[in-house]
Amino acid sequence: MNFGLTDEQEMIVSTVRRFVEEEIYPHEAEVERTGVVPPALAERIKAKTKELGFYACNFPESVGGAGLSHLEFALVERELGRGSMALNHFFGRPQNILMACKGEQIERYLLPAVRGERMDALAMTEPGAGSDIRSMKTTARREGGDWVANGTKHFISGADHADFVIVFMATGEDQTDKGPKKRITAFLVDRGTPGFTIRPGYRSVSHRGYANMVLEFDDCRLPDSQVLGEVDGGFAVMNEWLYATRITVATMSVGRARRVFDMGLAHAAERKQFGQEIGKFQGVAFQLADMVTEIDAADWLTLSAAWRLDKGLPANREIASAKLYASEMLARVTDATLQIFGGMGLMDDLPIERFWRDARVERIWDGTSEIQRHIIGRELLRPLGA
Repeated sequence: MNFGLTDEQEMIVSTVRRFVEEEIYPHEAEVERTGVVPPALAERIKAKTKELGFYACNFPESVGGAGLSHLEFALVERELGRGSMALNHFFGRPQNILMACKGEQIERYLLPAVRGERMDALAMTEPGAGSDIRSMKTTARREGGDWVANGTKHFISGADHADFVIVFMATGEDQTDKGPKKRITAFLVDRGTPGFTIRPGYRSVSHRGYANMVLEFDDCRLPDSQVLGEVDGGFAVMNEWLYATRITVATMSVGRARRVFDMGLAHAAERKQFGQEIGKFQGVAFQLADMVTEIDAADWLTLSAAWRLDKGLPANREIASAKLYASEMLARVTDATLQIFGGMGLMDDLPIERFWRDARVERIWDGTSEIQRHIIGRELLRPLGA
């Protein structure tokens, strides 16, 4: 791996960072206060992203995307991580799983999503099925030549703005030595489909304005043309296209940690107590040293995982390690920075308490820390027959 960025990659970093600083930072406080991104602002961010040529930059040039490599896209996400997720959502990175579209689905879903004409959301989690996807209770059964869907999904990010949702449902069950095993299928479901309701979800302390929604299916009829991939092939679609979501969490955690650290470093160099800058006290200086070391470690761990994907090398363990370490690193960095700011760190006059709250969810979504440790352990033990 080359530890230096190319001129083109440096340009990607500087362009996205400038975009975040100029187009995202100025609106963060208002979104945090109201919990809403004004539609006009959302459209402005989308339009400016298109002008820069970064909309759907995670898609290949063959379908109209920017064709960035995994490493280059990780750099984009790292810079976006510095800003509000509610606002960065409109920078536009459709789900890569849409590359599984076939036939008329390409013109109806894939290409409009890449062009920014339609927005998507992804729905797997249910009230009783989080990390254990096979325990989902939302089903789609055959009836009269269609699929009839029933059940509930929750914690669905982006569904409030989505024109369609990629939904995973149980479509059958196999009997195995370890008990029943559900077959899973992915469906493309348009907003406004009869029997399909999108309603507000829960009020979260993390990422205000980046709403989570509840999806309800009540005898919702879906034709075969809405199946994404193969019937009962939901896990194959997940494994092929969804692995990189954990890198996104890792890279955004690194970007946010850098921003928080920079604020803590500046405060430590300016704030005086007992006649000197607090950064000169070993207790604070050592915290800063530990913080920047962890950030650098998470950064390179994450970029190396993306590099492995670009090289066609196995990367499941490395991606899990990156997601685990970066998300837990962010928690430590935000907590230490808040400590450096003291009482003011908890006041909403400063964004430190927001970073602290926002950091908590990163250890949960896209696979909890416990799931990442399970993946890492499994990848280590399997080659030894354990």
